[in-house]
Amino acid sequence: MARRGILITFVPLKICITGGTGFVGRVLTRQLLDAGHGVRLVVRRPPRPVLQARRFPMMPDFATADFSSSASLSGAFRGHDAVIHLIGIIGELGSQTFERVHTDLSRTVMEATRDAGVRRLLHMSALGTGAQARSRYHQSKWAAEEIVRGSGLDWTLFRPSLIHGREDGFTRLFARISAWSPVVPLLGSGSSLLQPIAVEQVARAFVGALGLPEAVGRSYDLCGTERLTLHEVIRTLLEAEGRRRCLFRVPMGVARAWAGVLEATFPPILRRAPPFSRDQLLMLEEGNIGDGGPADRAFGLVHRRFADDMRRLAGRAGVDLAVDPAGARIIDNVAPGRPGGAL
Repeated sequence: MARRGILITFVPLKICITGGTGFVGRVLTRQLLDAGHGVRLVVRRPPRPVLQARRFPMMPDFATADFSSSASLSGAFRGHDAVIHLIGIIGELGSQTFERVHTDLSRTVMEATRDAGVRRLLHMSALGTGAQARSRYHQSKWAAEEIVRGSGLDWTLFRPSLIHGREDGFTRLFARISAWSPVVPLLGSGSSLLQPIAVEQVARAFVGALGLPEAVGRSYDLCGTERLTLHEVIRTLLEAEGRRRCLFRVPMGVARAWAGVLEATFPPILRRAPPFSRDQLLMLEEGNIGDGGPADRAFGLVHRRFADDMRRLAGRAGVDLAVDPAGARIIDNVAPGRPGGAL
């Protein structure tokens, strides 16, 4: 099949995926199976049969492995043509730190891939990763990239911006907040830039890379064509749900203090990672934009407007979402017990 001057050949492959039961992994698994590839999901424990049937109508193979053991993972990978490593966390909980999950586990996966005799590796990184990154999240992702680049494998790296879809954590968080609260917090100035990308297009890039020799040894930014501020993203989410809510700005200093309290209380009391952390606030300050052109051209990615995608996911495809400036007031510099001034 010719695509924009590049010949992409299709050969059915046997693919192993780590993190295949997650948000991106489920969509990627369905696309790989639809394309005729064989898929094995490597997991600590397989999901219950009822969840398997619901999430994977076309059933992949499941293999259990000890993720702390390269020998155990190698046994699961052996006999396959490629490994796709998706595992990552956005919040830390107990021993599941960024360094352990992103860096140490990536090293174990690389060793297991080599030991299994598998040459092809596709690795999920993150936009904003770099040697000078401020956040520990991005630092650990960069360390993992260095391991991948030095692995000697036929690797491809993907760095997505904010990934959105029916089950993504970001849009669901604001949907839950706006469902019960008349106000929605806007952390910091709200001017940080994002380039949201649909999960289906992220998965399409991974599938396309498997049949594209030119993708070996390349890193690709995965991002939509729109550069939106955090304020615009949240306002779009509210409009898609048909909800008129008051946005209020939380100064970054207050947000950091709030995040510190959440970090100190959520893990020991609720046994859950906090809804946001000081590390995530650092990432928010840096923004999350890149150059998605190379990936778009290589894999034929097509991007809808973020507002159209959110409207479709909310089941409001026939509703006019023209921006109503009165739909979301912004209250600036809110502190506990003190009203803010409406802008």
